[in-house]
Formats: sequence, C-alpha cells, structure tokens
Amino acid sequence: MLAIKNGRVLTMTGVEYPVGTVLIADGLIKEVGDAVPLPDGVQEIDATGKLVMPGLIDPHCHVGVIEEIFRDEGNDGNEYSDPVTPHLRAIDAVYPDDLAFRDALSGGVTTVCTGPGSANVIGGEMVVLKTAGKTVDEMVVRFPAGLKAALGENPKRAYGKERKAPVTRMASAGLLRTALVQGSEYLRKQERAAAGQGDPPDRDLKMEALTRVLRREIPLRVHAHRADDILTALRIAREFNVQLVIEHATEADRVAEILARENVPVVIGPLLINRAKVELRHKSLETAARLAAAGVRFAVMTDHPVVPVQFLGLSAALTVRGGLSEERALRAVTADAAALLGLEDRLGTLEPGKEADVIILDGSIFDVRTRVERVFIAGRQVYACED
Repeated sequence: MLAIKNGRVLTMTGVEYPVGTVLIADGLIKEVGDAVPLPDGVQEIDATGKLVMPGLIDPHCHVGVIEEIFRDEGNDGNEYSDPVTPHLRAIDAVYPDDLAFRDALSGGVTTVCTGPGSANVIGGEMVVLKTAGKTVDEMVVRFPAGLKAALGENPKRAYGKERKAPVTRMASAGLLRTALVQGSEYLRKQERAAAGQGDPPDRDLKMEALTRVLRREIPLRVHAHRADDILTALRIAREFNVQLVIEHATEADRVAEILARENVPVVIGPLLINRAKVELRHKSLETAARLAAAGVRFAVMTDHPVVPVQFLGLSAALTVRGGLSEERALRAVTADAAALLGLEDRLGTLEPGKEADVIILDGSIFDVRTRVERVFIAGRQVYACED
C-alpha cells in the first residue's frame, strides 16, 4: 500500500485538493482527499510543494511502431503494398524497447493509443498500451482500439505516384465504401449461418476486422484534416451506421456544429509543427477553443514521432494559448482522452477504483521548465527523474 501525501492533487473530476493524499492499494486508487486516514505500515511519499495528477494519455501516436532513429529497419507504420489492409494489427508491430516509451514516461505519459500510419485507406487495428512493460502483451490496455482509416492527401500521395488507386479523393472514399460493403456481406452470411440459414463464409481476416467496426464493437478512426474529408467520413459513417472518430481534424472547427450534433469526437493535432502540407493550410491553435465552444468532444495528440511523445503536455498548453481553458486543456490529455478511447471507467482521473496511474511534478504540466519527478503505473513506480 502506498500513500502520496501533502501534494496539490488534481483529480480531473472537477475537484482539487490544495493539500491532499492519494492512497493506492493493489494497483488501484483506494481513496483521495484532504483527510485520508493512513493504515499502519503504508509506504509514504511526501509530495509537499508538488503537483499530483493522473498520468497523461496520448490518444493518437505511433510509439513503438515507428521508431525515430531508424529508417526502414524501425518503421512498421505503413504497409505500402496494398491500400486496404484492415487485417493488420498494430500489436504485432510494437517494439517495447523503443526509446519513445522511456521518453513518454519522462513527460508523464502513462498511456498511448498507437497504430498504423495514414498511407493506406484502411491501415489496420490500433492498440492502447501502458508505457512501461517488458512485453507488449503485458502493456496492452485495449485491443483492438479502433480501425485506422485515412482520407485526403496521404493515400493519394502513397499510391497515386504508382498509378494505383487511390489517385483521387473519390477513389479513397470508394475503396473505403467497397471494403465496408464486403464486410457487411460477410457479416450477413455469418448471421444467416448462425440462424441455420446457410453455411458460414470462409474465414477472412480482413472481413473479421471490418465486422468489428460494423458491429460497433470498435470505432472507425479516420485520418481527415480538411473539412471536406471530415464530411466524407461522416457521410460514410452514417451510411454504414458505424462509430466514428476523426483524427487530426485540422479544419474540424469549420464543421463543428455538425460534429457536435452527430456526437462525433475528434483528436486534434499534432500542434507543434509547421504547415508541412496543403491540408495544414488552416492549422490554428484556436481550433480546440472553437470546438469546445461548439460542444464537440475532443482530445489532444502528439502523433509521435511527428511531435515527440514527451511533449504531450506542451501540446495541450498550446491550446490554452489558443483560448482554451487550462482545465479543459488538462482534460484533453487525461479524462477526455480516456473517454474518447472508451476507458473512462479505468483511466484519466484520480478516483477510488481507477487504475493508479499517477504522476508527481514540480510545477504545471504547461510550463516548459517543469520536470516530471515520479511516475506510477498501476501503483508501481516506473520512472524517477534523475537530478
């Protein structure tokens, strides 16, 4: 049993304790408050003058899949041989010794959603991981966590130069629709067979991944920067009645009322970059504030290695510069990120029963001078800052 006491505790539930205690037992938070009785023999950590809060959550990155210091050897993000690869699984590409996992801990990031890149119209299934562990299997929080798809420039660039579809935005949408139609037919045959009305289809891994989306077990997570691509994703999601998450969402503020009305969440970012391609023409730090004003649910990403994962807190800080409240910015990398990943019952806040992913800092996560001093995952210390 462990008690982190005397720190300023941000629970991310709307409750803050200027001098509080977080009591941890069996990997879970047992109690949080300003007058928590401590059992005999409990290990105590004095956090006087420090900030105590939930570990940060990066809802979209490529940690462990695309390594920074390698080219082809460490890049397993995109399978360029086929634009439609729903059967690929990010869990099979993650390298637990990727230096990015240590970097994540140094920035207070305890959970990441990592997955394929955006070269393919359908890239494969994403996975949510804790950022400490010897094997991928022990790090997994949720798999699959969504099926990655992409519209816009990236699939066109990857395949158009080879004169192979997609060459246009129309082709990207067409390939996505075709795959979902095939998945629907596969699902129909499965359901008919279960009802005794025919033989089941031959096993098809591509179709199995698509049926998880069509059954609404996992969301379709679509890379879409421009407003027109966002609307195409919405159109397809309506057509097939699937859950949708918009990734990157550079121009999401231009269609914010529609996103709010249809309750479609977005993951915005990366923010610490320049306008590296045409789709980023309208990149703005004010996007998050505009989405918040419109009632759109959102979280903030790094897209590591595009922005190093340890700068997730600073990425959230940029939304404050753009007009978002500090509380909402913190939620975008804690509670709201957890909810977007369907993990609000486990992560994102300091509450009894939640997993004890806790970080101790010597200042605000928004301050570039702040150091993350200690990181706990499931109540176990996995990182301590070296002086």
